[in-house]
Amino acid sequence: MAIKKTPRGFALLIAIIFMSVMLSFGLTLSSLGYKQELLSSSVAQSRVAFYAADSMLECVLYMDQQLGTFAYPSVDPGAPPSMSSCGDGAVISPAETWYMNKWVVSGRFSLDDGAHCADFMVSKPDPGVSGGVTYLYSQGYDVSCSSVGLNNVRFASRGITAHY
Repeated sequence: MAIKKTPRGFALLIAIIFMSVMLSFGLTLSSLGYKQELLSSSVAQSRVAFYAADSMLECVLYMDQQLGTFAYPSVDPGAPPSMSSCGDGAVISPAETWYMNKWVVSGRFSLDDGAHCADFMVSKPDPGVSGGVTYLYSQGYDVSCSSVGLNNVRFASRGITAHY
């Protein structure tokens, strides 16, 4: 007597292959969506950081050109100038370095009631040196000043410069 073998499990094999393909397709789409969400989030954070840098640059430019805060001293003042903040910001850790032909002032401002932060640097040449150019640099952050530089804190930073 011959035993007749009938194919069994063929439908199950097709169902497993189909479900594997659909699962990989779904995981690929969800990964793509997650990456797009991160990218759009980083664009928003970058915009906030750029606006903080731009605000800081405008503030430093105003203090230099309108208030004369960064006028080149004839001797080393030994301390950074008294800086009035633009808006509601507070100056954090100002510093100065004086050379024979250049005065560099830097510091950090807390902006938007401490929600954002920006660093600045002003390099002012000796007015007696011909061709002296004033350089302004500002770097903005989308986080508070207390969060900048901490480990495991993700933030965006953008810089902007000007010279005249």
